[in-house]
Order: sequence, then C-alpha cells, then structure tokens
Amino acid sequence: MSLDDRRQLIAQLVESSRILRNYIDHRAKQRGTTRAQWVVLFRLRAQEGLSQVDLADVLELQPISLVRLLDRLVEQGLLERRHDPRDRRANRLYLTAAGRELADSLDEVRDAVATDVLHDIPDAAVTSCLATLRELKERIKALSETKAGIAVKSPGALG
Repeated sequence: MSLDDRRQLIAQLVESSRILRNYIDHRAKQRGTTRAQWVVLFRLRAQEGLSQVDLADVLELQPISLVRLLDRLVEQGLLERRHDPRDRRANRLYLTAAGRELADSLDEVRDAVATDVLHDIPDAAVTSCLATLRELKERIKALSETKAGIAVKSPGALG
C-alpha cells in the first residue's frame, strides 16, 4: 500500500467520524438529548454507582467537562448523585427511572443508526473493520501517551 493510500485512509477516518458525529447529534436532538448525554446514560446503565472521577476516566473526558454534563442530567431528572459512604468527598452516580427509560428508548435510535449506516455492508467487512479500528485506537492512544503529553481525552463512543 502506498503512502498516499495510507494518508487517504486517515483522511477518510477523520471525515467519516465527523460526519457520523453530526448524524448522531441530529438523531439525538430529535429525542431532546445530545450525543454526550447518550454516552453517559449508556455507561451508567452498564455500570451504575461509578464515581464522577471514574466515569470521567472511563469516558476519556476531562472531569470539569463531565461535571457540567452531569449537572444538566441531574436538572433533567435523569441522573442522581449519591454520597459515597466510604468517601465523604465523592459522589456516586445512578440513573433515575426516567434516565433508565430514556437510555432504553435510545437503544432503538442507536440500532437504527447502525442499521442505516451499515446497510448492505457484509458482516465479514464489519467484523474486520471493527477489529482494525480497535487496533488503531489502541495504537493512537499508545502513541499519544508517549508523544509530548498529547491529550487522548475524547467525548467517547456510543456504547
């Protein structure tokens, strides 16, 4: 494979990622939520009781960015903070019934996005692409950690 093909692959990944984020943002907006809120709801549904610090780490977000997002979810009645009985300075995060209901309904949207975007893509190609993207992600993270303190924090993924 030529260097130009490799450059084109990186360019396509960046552009496809941007377009997909915009598409998901649009679909989220139709449900009165945001992509960032989806990610938090999905993660907490899978791992309720995480501390704010642990959630920020899992989602690869800066804690200050996450706090504002959590504040909005609490205001909307989708999430609650509970004091950690072992550490008075920490809060544990739990979905409310409304938050769990929204996360469950967003599964339908997430499934529809995957169906729409991957329509007519063979299963073997999806499997191969997924393995390759996971490998690229780990390589990029490793390179980022070793190169002049480049931040690897990102908004996360849907799921």
